[in-house]
Amino acid sequence: MGNTDILLESGTNELEIVEFYLDEAPKEEQTEGYRGFYGINVAKVLEIIRLPSLTDMPEVSHPAVLGAFNLRDQIIPLIDLAKWLGKERVESEEPKVIVTEFNRTRSAFLVSGVTRIHRISWQQVEAPTNYVSALTVNSITGVVKFANRLVFILDMEKITADLNPGMAEPEPPAEQLVEQVRNRQLRAVVVDDSNMARKMVSGVLEKAGFEVTVAEHGEQAWNRLQSIRDMAEEANRPLQDYLDIVVSDIEMPIMDGHNLTRRIKEDHILKALPVVLCSSIITDTLHHKGLAVGADDQVSKAELGQLAGKVLQLVKG
Repeated sequence: MGNTDILLESGTNELEIVEFYLDEAPKEEQTEGYRGFYGINVAKVLEIIRLPSLTDMPEVSHPAVLGAFNLRDQIIPLIDLAKWLGKERVESEEPKVIVTEFNRTRSAFLVSGVTRIHRISWQQVEAPTNYVSALTVNSITGVVKFANRLVFILDMEKITADLNPGMAEPEPPAEQLVEQVRNRQLRAVVVDDSNMARKMVSGVLEKAGFEVTVAEHGEQAWNRLQSIRDMAEEANRPLQDYLDIVVSDIEMPIMDGHNLTRRIKEDHILKALPVVLCSSIITDTLHHKGLAVGADDQVSKAELGQLAGKVLQLVKG
């Protein structure tokens, strides 16, 4: 499923999404139910299977966790996605299970069915408005408009984090590291479409002493970087007087992190700026995509404790 042309290329600002749906029970005064369409990046999907036999898990933290199953000697929790979204799912056909891997963790999600894989540009993925984000408790990171329906891209990292509130936050950086950063007044731009992830990544760098500004997607960051570049050129000052490093997610609406990195590294001035990709889909099999666009380092969001040290190593020169 993952062996596609897009997944072999880098910086094209394209992706593939698996479209699936949830069939909801009719609400009051309605005679028919509702079918909602959602999407997940193919890079996060290992396989799609039938509903397996489940084993109860003791003291689960959320009613959406239905149990666990054994898949090729790996114990994987199954999450009822409709229940997590606060919806009442109805079964009109045999449900499907989407097995995923991101943040170096495997999970499975129960859905009503899967339609197809779409090959699209990130420019087709619109960032949700603040109003839509508020109504959906910040659980949506993008919206794709097809001819007869909307497909919502879910914030899978937020879902798994909410289901596992005991996940440990990254260890605070050493005092010596913080002192080095503050003495140099280092500045970073953090780019991420997930509100939760933006706060986490920014928090790690701020605790390490960085002054952080944020952008919600690659295009917003790219426009800001061009302004900083022009400002430095007009003042005839080095770029590092304004900014020291960029830390970017990969999956983002409008412009993804790989495309943003490629643009930075192809610019005659911005190319000197170190770029760290920080994403839940950084794995051994996808690491080459970041290298291909010139990323200086890559950190999985599951290993945020390493971020501050790697960032400082890159700006030491």
